[in-house]
Amino acid sequence: MDFRLKVFFTVANRLSFTKAATELFITQPAISKHIQELEEQYKIKLFERNGSKISLTIAGEVLLKHTKNIFEVYREIDFDMSALINKQKGLLRLGASTTISQYIIPPLLARFHKKMQDIKVNLLNGNTEQIEKALLNKEIEIGIVEGQSKTQSIKYTEFLKDELVLVCNNTNPLKNKEQVSLEDLKDLQFVTREQGSGTLEVIEHALKSFGINLSQLKIEMQLGSPESIKSYLMNSDCVAFISIHAIEKELKNNELVILDVDDFVIERFFYIITLQGKVDALSELFIKNISSHYNLRL
Repeated sequence: MDFRLKVFFTVANRLSFTKAATELFITQPAISKHIQELEEQYKIKLFERNGSKISLTIAGEVLLKHTKNIFEVYREIDFDMSALINKQKGLLRLGASTTISQYIIPPLLARFHKKMQDIKVNLLNGNTEQIEKALLNKEIEIGIVEGQSKTQSIKYTEFLKDELVLVCNNTNPLKNKEQVSLEDLKDLQFVTREQGSGTLEVIEHALKSFGINLSQLKIEMQLGSPESIKSYLMNSDCVAFISIHAIEKELKNNELVILDVDDFVIERFFYIITLQGKVDALSELFIKNISSHYNLRL
């Protein structure tokens, strides 16, 4: 692999020579040298420099697209070669918090099974708190969770970006409101996830950063899954913050609508979690498979 492409990829994602240097454990002048060599090789600028800020040129965007494809091929090679070194059989115990197990994991497991048919996967479903506890108790090898807080003995690896959006059903008069203010939130009837849910924890953290406590919201009901929340919304005038991944079908069928909250966005990452220390070979194999499907930074 051309290391200069790795440097370019890191700078393009971070839009910072300093951050790229820190991530790759090389000096900033070395970063600049690698980028300069690429620009000389292709005889075109890859970045626009405006003071301390940088942005991709059109040529940079094209190279980034190709670089992503190249790294995808390398990840596939790594995965397929790993599968040949006597790791094709065994049991992998996987845990996933509710949103992830319902909407993210199933296609990944199907893809993994096609390649590794002799590996059995047991999937434990629960909220983030339950999955972290199962990992600490060594009941699972890998977890995928959605929480905000971190436990010291667990390693968290960013997996997939998510956004929590405010939704209501299609007959709710709120759908005609151009924008919902933060103060309006205190007057709405909410349905939320249960205590211990990573989603609820993220919502609470986001609201608190704007000076709103969860206790100030009118919570009509707390339910244990996105599916139950969606079903409740269909039959009430409540609203709910819910993962964009969980409502694709309902948005397409015009059953739920997204409400725009003024200057308020809740973004988060789903995390792969493992115990601190060396990951076993079977777990590594599964994580590599995930990384070839999503652009996972390991």
